[in-house]
Amino acid sequence: MASRNHHRPVTPGALYFESVAGGPALDEVREIAERTATVLVRGARADGDAALAERVLHLADTEGMETLAGLWSASTSDSLAGALWRLYVVREWIHADPARAARAYDAGQSTAEVARAIAGVADPPGPDELCAVIDDVLRGIVRSDFADVLWRAAAVLHVLGAGRALTETSSSAVRESARMITLADELERAGHLELSGRLA
Repeated sequence: MASRNHHRPVTPGALYFESVAGGPALDEVREIAERTATVLVRGARADGDAALAERVLHLADTEGMETLAGLWSASTSDSLAGALWRLYVVREWIHADPARAARAYDAGQSTAEVARAIAGVADPPGPDELCAVIDDVLRGIVRSDFADVLWRAAAVLHVLGAGRALTETSSSAVRESARMITLADELERAGHLELSGRLA
């Protein structure tokens, strides 16, 4: 099988997070997005094996964020496909510049203590620790209750968003911080929908 060339964004800035915003999708695209998301989450959770967890974790690495964006980025935050897309965006942002993410997380800990406890990042929160936690969150798509996955990702984002506004004061950093908080809120709401059986 031929290798694929995929690139990561050079700088994970505000525009990167703004790419999450989606509009109405065509019916066929929406149906494909919903079906693949359902198979990935509902089917994977039934199996729960380690090899499958690793494949789900590295889906963006093997298929490319562009492929996932084409599939899921137009899905709303209150859908399974939209929630999955947001999870992969968060992982991609952290892995694109883990040192920057670690600085933001460290700065945000004191202002988002409840979220910090839920996120479960080791102290001190270095680049390796941030990458390990977000990878563990995505492995949870297979291993854990999906609502817990969404809430834990939301917690990580709440701390990152709080810290992002403190570590850099440029207008793009402020926009990025606001988008992180919005994404965190969307993931948290999706978790509640999942818990009540309404995330589809």
